[in-house]
Amino acid sequence: MAERIFQGLPGQAAGWSFSVLKEAAWICWKLFRIMIPVMVLVKILVELGWVSYLALPLKPFMELVGLPAEMGLVWATAMLDSYYSGIVVLLSLLESHPLSVAQMTVLGSMILICHALPVEVKIAQASGNRFLFQLVLRVLGGFALGFLLHHVYAAGDWLQQENAVFWHKDSSIPGTLTGWALNQGRNLLAIFLIILTLVILMRILKRLGVIDQINRLLSPLLRILNIGREAGSLTIIGMTLGLSYGGGLIIHEARSGRIEQRDVFGAMTMMGLAHGLIEDTIVLAVLGAHLSGILFARILFALLAVALVMRIIPRLSTGKIHSFFYIRFAPRGADSKGQTG
Repeated sequence: MAERIFQGLPGQAAGWSFSVLKEAAWICWKLFRIMIPVMVLVKILVELGWVSYLALPLKPFMELVGLPAEMGLVWATAMLDSYYSGIVVLLSLLESHPLSVAQMTVLGSMILICHALPVEVKIAQASGNRFLFQLVLRVLGGFALGFLLHHVYAAGDWLQQENAVFWHKDSSIPGTLTGWALNQGRNLLAIFLIILTLVILMRILKRLGVIDQINRLLSPLLRILNIGREAGSLTIIGMTLGLSYGGGLIIHEARSGRIEQRDVFGAMTMMGLAHGLIEDTIVLAVLGAHLSGILFARILFALLAVALVMRIIPRLSTGKIHSFFYIRFAPRGADSKGQTG
């Protein structure tokens, strides 16, 4: 297996290593230029004692899923920006608001369904889906899964032990501004190392054909949802690698008219509720979230939700479908020019 992984690399090891480091550094640059201001803002809010007030509007919802009210700020940050920014806020709050494994799993599952909404819902809209439906679905879906997981874990008294996070603060670092800066610097370094590991892992999985195997395993699930073969393969790309990958391909195919708009809707809805099943799951698992929630329950929840929606749509009039769920692009011929649909 080692020979298969590194075949052809001995003479190119330096170039391969540089390529991996460059990709990880580029990803981190994109993230850190957003995350560092968020870190500073959260520190200011904590010092001023404003975090509790900012989280107040979400307090009733956090209580319903068994989380401290302050975790509402974590979820709100992830919704508006990205789950990495939400993680930064989470790390800033964990010392004063420790979570159990069950609570981390609930929060992680909510974040994975409902994050980066301005960008990701816009991708869905660009493929012909209605912005409001996709937005409401993601928010309500994240909350619903969190609510269900909380009650399941509580009923069975499962995962109630204290959560262990990879980014625990070192007690040897003083609680001064300098100590805080050092601790956050360590957090950023840890994030970089995890992203670097993910970049390497993804390349190895692709080289071994594991990604293709995962795609084949998930194909029967999409057939249950009545999503066509053309849209199904692209959906699996989005589910495994991320919505941006599958969503970008779906947009192109939808505007070309090669995929039925109903299939486009089902594919994007499925991707919205369950995407990045490899990378996103690993990141939240490192934080201590359990796979039962952030992976298995997330996939099952997405399948049930999409199956329900896809069975409701045929019962509606064309006008209602186009008003609330998706529009229909006019197919473009191969030689069409300048038409945007």
